[in-house]
Amino acid sequence: MAMQKYDVIVIGAGAAGLLAAGRAGSMGARVLILEKMERPGRKLLITGKGRCNITNDADLKEFITHVHPTGNFLKPAFSRFFNKDLIAFLNGEGLTTVLERGKRYFPASGNSADVLDSIMKWVKAQGADFHYNEPVEHLLVNGDVVRGVKTSKSEYSADKVILATGGKSYPATGSSGDGYKIAMQAGHTLIHPRPALVPLETRDKIPSEINDLILKNVRIAVWIDGRKSGDTFGEIGFHSRGLTGPGILTVSRDVVSALDQGSEVQISLDLKPALDDQQFDKRLLRELNKAGNKSVIHLFRSLLPSSVIPYVMKRTNVDRSLRCDQLTAKKRKRIRREIKNMVFNINGYRPFKEAIITAGGIPTKEITAKTMESKIVNGLFFAGEILDLDGDTGGYNLQIAFSTGWLAGQSAVSVLSKA
Repeated sequence: MAMQKYDVIVIGAGAAGLLAAGRAGSMGARVLILEKMERPGRKLLITGKGRCNITNDADLKEFITHVHPTGNFLKPAFSRFFNKDLIAFLNGEGLTTVLERGKRYFPASGNSADVLDSIMKWVKAQGADFHYNEPVEHLLVNGDVVRGVKTSKSEYSADKVILATGGKSYPATGSSGDGYKIAMQAGHTLIHPRPALVPLETRDKIPSEINDLILKNVRIAVWIDGRKSGDTFGEIGFHSRGLTGPGILTVSRDVVSALDQGSEVQISLDLKPALDDQQFDKRLLRELNKAGNKSVIHLFRSLLPSSVIPYVMKRTNVDRSLRCDQLTAKKRKRIRREIKNMVFNINGYRPFKEAIITAGGIPTKEITAKTMESKIVNGLFFAGEILDLDGDTGGYNLQIAFSTGWLAGQSAVSVLSKA
């Protein structure tokens, strides 16, 4: 039986792979998508807690500051297909979108399945073939030129192959790092993959009474080996082993790297960031004078959400039976310190199965930014999370996947037409 011949083979039916396949198909290429899972877009369905934060409306200059380790690599991809192009494309496919706080785009339905359905309808209309439950074992390479792929079931011939297998985050969706092995077999190197946008673990166990507690408008500072390395402002949450929430996920990239290097890491929370220390102390004194001989619990109720008060009181070692007019300057200082500088020792992070994205991957220096083609194997292209590129929370990562997928698919056919 003769080997089946395609113009372009896309490995992986996630966000990047689907855009790559659809774009290549729209330019007249015969495209095969190989997916090891039983259906496409598994990870896309769970993004944004099932709502799918499609992209972010930031302009190019701001957007690339949210991409690590170097957002500039993506300028060519973004020049071909960026956030407004993506929204116009999805709207054209019948998907209504809404812009929410933080410049984040979501489907108006609040259902990620509608995003996937719109994309799948488009890809199928371009004539792409889908093979599910068919993992790729390795590339077929002759010298430094790709010639096709070998799967668990067959071999397929193609002059252009796009590797869009994802990273290692949420392995249950299929992104278990297979693409790294395939790329390395072809001569690429790998920057150590590690969880990013991931909850952190604290040395001291978080009490059960504040598990799942969410605090908004918190200043989060990261301290590495006693030096402040950065801070952010946002929402945090508590889980049984530590800290989570959008604000924590934002700083987790630097924390994970520091922990992997053996550094001591602390995170401090400022629960009243609108007031500096002096202003907050004056506020404390005002509230104390107002409360008079009432229980000190009245003071805490005037300052904090009720759900977090028992935990803060425990940390300050202030007895709830104490009256406000009995509060010493020393105890007042301790209260101020805990509310303005609540410190947690960080000693770990959650595994890949709880990470939104993967940091590390195939180095961008081995990829041509203008085409997404490998500099090592002719005819091999990369797209999405397999690359050493990861964005902050807020829609940045899906846009990276969509843009690199679009450019890879377009480049594969452009190069094909010149061959």
